[in-house]
Amino acid sequence: MFKSLQQLLLQQQHEFQLLKSHRTQRQGQNHATTNRTTTTIKKTTLPAATATCISRKHTKRSTYSLTANRVWSGVIQLHVAALFVVALLGCCVDNAFGRAPPEPYYGRYIGQFTNFAHGIKGSIYAVDESTLFIKSFAYDGTGPDAFFWVGKTARPSPEGYIIPYPEEYTGIDPPILQAHNNTDIILRLPMGKRIKDIRWLSVWCRRFTVDFGEVFIPPGLDVPKPRVLPEFKRLAHGLRSSNISVLDAKTFYIPNLHYDGAGPDAYFWVGNGSEPNLMGVKVPNEIGSLEPLRGYQGEDIEIQLPDKLTVYDIDWLAVWCVEYRHNFGHVFIPKDLDVPPALGQTKITTTTTTPRPVYANCRELLPNRLQVKWELQGEYLQIELFGRINEDQYMAFGLSGANGRAQMSQADIVVAFYDTTARVFRAEDYFISDLSQCDGQHGTCPDERIGGRNDVVVLSGDRKNGVTSIRYKRLLQTNEPIYDLAIPTDREVSVIAAIGPLNSRKEANAHAHTASDHNVDDIRINFSARNDHSCKNSLYSVKDETGPAPWPTRTITNEYMFTARIGPTGGKRGYTPITGVPSWGIAWYLNDLLIPEITVQRGKTYEFYVEGGNNPSQPARYHPFYITDSPEGGLGQKTGLELNKQKTYAGVEYDEDGNAIPTAAGRYCEWEHRTVDRSAEIDTFEEYMKTLELDCEDGEPGYLNWTVPMDAPNLLYYQCFTHNNLGWKINVIDSKDSAAGLKLTATQILICFVSTVFSLVATQNIIGYRLFA
Repeated sequence: MFKSLQQLLLQQQHEFQLLKSHRTQRQGQNHATTNRTTTTIKKTTLPAATATCISRKHTKRSTYSLTANRVWSGVIQLHVAALFVVALLGCCVDNAFGRAPPEPYYGRYIGQFTNFAHGIKGSIYAVDESTLFIKSFAYDGTGPDAFFWVGKTARPSPEGYIIPYPEEYTGIDPPILQAHNNTDIILRLPMGKRIKDIRWLSVWCRRFTVDFGEVFIPPGLDVPKPRVLPEFKRLAHGLRSSNISVLDAKTFYIPNLHYDGAGPDAYFWVGNGSEPNLMGVKVPNEIGSLEPLRGYQGEDIEIQLPDKLTVYDIDWLAVWCVEYRHNFGHVFIPKDLDVPPALGQTKITTTTTTPRPVYANCRELLPNRLQVKWELQGEYLQIELFGRINEDQYMAFGLSGANGRAQMSQADIVVAFYDTTARVFRAEDYFISDLSQCDGQHGTCPDERIGGRNDVVVLSGDRKNGVTSIRYKRLLQTNEPIYDLAIPTDREVSVIAAIGPLNSRKEANAHAHTASDHNVDDIRINFSARNDHSCKNSLYSVKDETGPAPWPTRTITNEYMFTARIGPTGGKRGYTPITGVPSWGIAWYLNDLLIPEITVQRGKTYEFYVEGGNNPSQPARYHPFYITDSPEGGLGQKTGLELNKQKTYAGVEYDEDGNAIPTAAGRYCEWEHRTVDRSAEIDTFEEYMKTLELDCEDGEPGYLNWTVPMDAPNLLYYQCFTHNNLGWKINVIDSKDSAAGLKLTATQILICFVSTVFSLVATQNIIGYRLFA
């Protein structure tokens, strides 16, 4: 439609220009003819017939001019009318396809409650396929057995079922509906039912089978639905995902998310424009934190836009490094969204390729060190422990030996850890008969070692960013009355927790007696509770203030040929502790060593084969190599006085206008994490390299041939032309040949001096002898 309207306008404009041109031409002719005719009339007396003819011609021209004016006026009117139509249609299309629905937006309007008794009122909306929203619900609360009630019969009847409200409740039966006065209510259809499966919603008294109020669902109601988007565009740091979904106006579901976590200042980032840019807004991660993103390894997460921001306000979602202003990957938001409103109805209920349960219960047992999450599953209790522990440590959790206090003796616990020898996650059933090391009969012993059975089943385990998580399940009631305590579900029970070292048998050793190593106070848990969630932060977001020991700086001497590639910075062991400055998440690897210090000699020639990328349109993968006196680098992003603060020695040429042009750029090769960044848990760089793999694009490396100037300073740096802080030091020394030459010359001078002295002495002796002879 728009194309045809535009064509119509262009056609009308073209005709208008032709007509205007023709009219101007005819007016010019008329003006000239009139002048000539007037002159002729003044000079001669024309015959009557001729005068009549001229008069008729003049009248005809005047009539043509009048007709042209009318046509021109009509064209202008049509032009304006067409523009008005286009603008009107543009508004309509903008409303249909272009962004936010009118606020406030509650979903598809269904109708008002019809009140029969007890003051029922409220406006009902379809939020999504299984959720209803009641705006300003009112009910006097005096019905003896009233519930929200839905069904698919012609009218409300006993052949329906309850929608529990509130959704979360204790006990077997849902609570009776209480009084409400203009309350906003979200109702979720139970048992997988959808709005298309019901015909009405009622406030229904089950005991007396009375309908207090009702509303009918329009047949064929088109409800808002989540929208599936493409996956993240893959640009840097191993970022990738499966197809991303917009669950509601504020919520994104990102399945199978991978990211190496090596970006120093990376966040989920949203904004406007044709590409992600620095004018964006941070989006909290899946736990609501605005800390820089950790690594992800195939996880399914859900994030929500902050404040009043909705998906209708943004053009893209990205993973963006704020400090270095770089886009690691993004997905665009279409303009024709029709997703559910964000009313707080969205919860994580999805599964993954590597399923992880979503727990409503969480307790922090040891501050910033140990958390437990749990869920009842029939006759089993499923538990997941999260601990900030080392690979030679365990985390323990279980029932206290005495209810009402934290007692280790006579406790029934599970000891969970990562077995570095077998390379598996383990969870062992323990009984503590005495506070001593297990001797095979007494002490802190695995059940299997003292004649019992390991009733714990390990389900999964993971270790990243210094946090070990192990998920397991155990029967509520086992058949071991001596070593296993029954887990009650009808009351609270005291629990104990600890973190300690493993011994050589991979068994629990004594832990330290501090509040950070075991719980001193009584902690009680009702394992049948719902929404017992007091964990304020994820352990993944806890900062390690001490940090691991940095790796030693690598050095390269007596080498004349180098490969220069890109790789990760090595977290808290690599670039930053070595250089003392923050990193961008990647750094130069020379001869496959992380930012080694290299030593070169003045007057010698060195070759560099550069594989840092040669496509300027992909800035995250474009790193020309150059040599400078600047410890920061990044010449390509410098302007004004900053350009004069550094001197280049190789890898840069200047055009006639003085603009710097990089010359050492080749195909892109990057050492990438096989999974996530494991630098924090690996002691040596050599072992760390085993966790990386080299990925190279097609093409040839760039080439840089550099002869070190004789006047080069003692310290230079290899850097990236387009980004700051990717390289490190070049130590410049004198050539061994020239040093040897200088040494020889000094020796010769010394010999010459001594010879001269002896010659003078000998000459004086001879002269003296002759004088006295």
